[in-house]
Amino acid sequence: MLKIDTCCNELNIKSITTIVKNGGVIIFPTDTIYGIGCDPHNSKAVERIYKIKKRQKNKLLPILVYSYNEISKLAIINKAEDKIIRKFFPGQITLILNIKDNKIKKMLKLDNKIAIRIPNNKCILKLLKECKLLVGTSANISGENSFIDPIECKKKIQRYDVFIDGGKGTINKGSTIIEVVNNKIIVIRDGEITRHELEKII
Repeated sequence: MLKIDTCCNELNIKSITTIVKNGGVIIFPTDTIYGIGCDPHNSKAVERIYKIKKRQKNKLLPILVYSYNEISKLAIINKAEDKIIRKFFPGQITLILNIKDNKIKKMLKLDNKIAIRIPNNKCILKLLKECKLLVGTSANISGENSFIDPIECKKKIQRYDVFIDGGKGTINKGSTIIEVVNNKIIVIRDGEITRHELEKII
């Protein structure tokens, strides 16, 4: 597959969707750092992401989705989690939930949990509206810095099929990763959204 650098418009989104459905790996802007993703139902594409990132297989991959409806198909949502989703999605939160989609569970080699996010970025939301689901992790080599600058990202990450250039971002950190355990917020990774903001709504 040829390497394509492109911008975000309706025609390109349709073409990119076809590439994703055919097993392509894409790099895209989010409301935080640049991400790399693929169709989570395509095992070869998922394997490529691990190789591109030099990521250990025990570090599981999160899923990006378009809507609450897609989350409800993938995972069980309790009352506290529902409040977080309705308040902060789309946004800079990745929420770890109990998985119920056995196909995704098997494909991504998950146990009982899945990490889910709806990024607040118009471009990736347009793509997710077509694709519904994407593996979505940071577009960097594991353990190295993430990127908000597309030029720097392209220099470091080479083996993609499509690079969607959304310009330079402003938030040079990933999303806040959390899990709700016994109605308490457990912060797995700090981001722009704080524990205090989250605790106020549950």
